[in-house]
Amino acid sequence: ILYFIKKCFSHSLPENKILVAQHPLLTATNKTATLVCNYTYNGTGKEFRASLHKGTNRAVEVCFISWNTTKNNSNSNKEFNCNGIHDKDKVIFNLRNMSASQTDIYFCKIEVMYPPPYVYNEKSNGTVIHVTETLNPTEEPQSAVPLWIMVSMTGVLALYSMLITAVFINYWQKSKKNMYHQSDYMNMTPRHPPYQKNKGYPSYAPTRDYTAYRS
Repeated sequence: ILYFIKKCFSHSLPENKILVAQHPLLTATNKTATLVCNYTYNGTGKEFRASLHKGTNRAVEVCFISWNTTKNNSNSNKEFNCNGIHDKDKVIFNLRNMSASQTDIYFCKIEVMYPPPYVYNEKSNGTVIHVTETLNPTEEPQSAVPLWIMVSMTGVLALYSMLITAVFINYWQKSKKNMYHQSDYMNMTPRHPPYQKNKGYPSYAPTRDYTAYRS
């Protein structure tokens, strides 16, 4: 389709005009996207510059490439990992290590730098590059292990606390029973006063010593 469009453009394109065709949508795979800018130019330019711009107003220049008949030169914005390659009637921009925040619309701009007159393409429809955040498969087990460890430790600590509580209650109850049996108690065996030994008290009853209870 792009080939057919370029052929139609080449027949109807006025001299010293540049037309650019881009794919409307790209999805960054593994944070990498390859954007191809197909262009048609029928002028006599010898030095060119192609740049990639981000945003609807094309305010951010992502990277650019310039070339002439002998050499190529490429440069990238420090916030992007981008390089450009010129190949006949197209420019290929390779973007790497992209983040989700870089999801936006991107425009290709082709310029004729020399000889005069200066010419550049009209604004194209652009390409929306969608960047998704993906988890590294090698990191998933590492993130899952701490969760299971925490759950297991919580269960063990809860069981341990219950056992300790049960042992403590059992020990407390036994200690209370032992203290009850070992405590002093009042002998309820009837005792008679020393001056009433012969007044009907049984011979087995010991004499009560009241002086022991005096303070």
